Parts: sequence; C-alpha cells; structure tokens
Amino acid sequence: MAAINLETMLAKIKSSQWALADIDWDAPGAELITEEQWPKLKEFMADLMWIEHVGARGFAAMAKKAPNDTLKEIYTYFHAEEQRHANAEMALMKRWGMLDGEEIPEPNINLRLVIEWLDRYADDMPLETLGSVIPMLEIALDGALCKFLLDTVDDPICHQAFAHINEDESRHLGVGFHVLELQGHGKVYRNTLKMIATMSDPRLLLGILSYVPLLNRMRDNIVELGLKEESLYAAIKKFKKIGGRTQQGRNNPWFQVISRHGEWVTNRNNRLYHVPVDALVKATNYIPKRVLPAIPSWVKELTWRPAA
Repeated sequence: MAAINLETMLAKIKSSQWALADIDWDAPGAELITEEQWPKLKEFMADLMWIEHVGARGFAAMAKKAPNDTLKEIYTYFHAEEQRHANAEMALMKRWGMLDGEEIPEPNINLRLVIEWLDRYADDMPLETLGSVIPMLEIALDGALCKFLLDTVDDPICHQAFAHINEDESRHLGVGFHVLELQGHGKVYRNTLKMIATMSDPRLLLGILSYVPLLNRMRDNIVELGLKEESLYAAIKKFKKIGGRTQQGRNNPWFQVISRHGEWVTNRNNRLYHVPVDALVKATNYIPKRVLPAIPSWVKELTWRPAA
C-alpha cells in the first residue's frame, strides 16, 4: 500500500458517495435466507450494525482532533459513511423480516458500554489513540465479519450493498494506516512517553475496561456462528503487516501495543489474558439495564429507510 495524497483521497471520497435509495431493497433474493440461518444471522447483523455506529462515533471524535482541514473533512465523510453502513445493514434486516416497524435492534451490553464511553470521553482523547484503535477494529471486526457474511449469505442484494460498504472501508483503512504512520514520526522515546501519559488517564482506563470484554464477546460470538478462527488470525496479521510496513509505522508505540493486543485476543490458548477478560464479560452480564444512562441521541439517526 503506497503512501496516499489526502487531497486526492478526499476527491475520490466525494466522487464515490452512494445512498440506500440506489439499491432495490424489494428485489428477489430475500427468500434465500434459510430458516436455519435466520436466528443467528439476526443477532450477527445487529452486532455488525452497532460496530459500524461505534466506528461512526469514533470518526466524529477524530474529526475534531484532525491536524488539518483536509483530514478533518475526510473524517467527517467517514463518520457519515459508517452511519450509512449501519443503515444499510438495518435495511437488510428489514428485508429479511428481522425488524418490526421502526424497531432498532438492542446493542449487547458490551457494545452499550463502549457507546456510553465514546459519548462521554471520545472527544477528549488524543488523535493517536482513536487513530490506532479504529483501523484495528475495521480490519479485524469489519473485515472478518463482512467476508464471513458474504461467504454464507446468497442474497444478491446483500452482496450489492456490501460491494459499496467494502469500497468505503478500503478508503477508511488507506487513510487509517497513513495516519498511523504519520504518528510514528519523531523520537520513539518521546512518542512512548506521550502514550504512557495518555494511558494513565482514568478516562482511557475506563475505555479499556469496556473495550477488552467487547472484543472477547465478539470473538466468541462470531466463532460460534461459524467464522473460522484462521480468518481472525489473518485479519490481525494483515493489520500488523500493513501497519508495520514502514519504519514510521513500527515506531508508533500505539501500533505496537494494539497489534500485540490483537494477537492476545485471537489466541484462546493465552489463558493469562483470557481468564480475567472472560470474567469481565461475565460480570458485565449482571449490570442491570436500569443503571445505564439513556442511549445517546445520535443513535436515533439510525434508520433502515432508504433515504437519498
């Protein structure tokens, strides 16, 4: 992956916009979803839709921290694109009879905690933090999940929607890895000291406590659905290979930490990591919904309706 020119990328993003109205959601093919697939696919699509919206909120926060107007505008487009992906996935759920009326699927408790953290603290986090986590989420979760979906679902409208989504995601990753490298410039020890200072922020520690159980829950959910673990390993290797292809990328301490963490998440034999994190997942199951704050208002922008 060659270095990118942000001005050229912005022009490409502007010329590649699409809308849900471009897709015929009533076209034949919905009947290809089998009765056996339907219940697990409903849960899978709900999780995928919420992960897209988590990405959208992350890009909104990154736009506020962007070092120049071009990158700010790119992140603003990416925010809108992630919302569109979530809406397209809801439109597929509506097409497959998985939503009643204006119903919005409930996020699982770990996604709910991450959404709450993003709403409270994401705007206060430095760009290098979210700018390193978001590419990992996109390449590992989005990449592996989308490929699994297209390998298991025959509905041509699903494939048409994800052709658009995957094109957008390729640009998100291109910019993500470009920024990851930019953040590796400068003295390694200075970047490391800056990272350590950020990681000692109690707000970030709360984010980590919500992030790590989410990854474990998602990993186990998608493996249970039938995703081969090798696909997750391949996604993590891809993040490490692309993010570390230059010295600047390798010098980014956030890249080093997050790529190592990705290896821990995918390796179920690493009991030193998984035993305490699995305990966290179980503990979150006991959090009563009534103690959680109201879902943020930006979530109400989700809709399956094919607006232009």
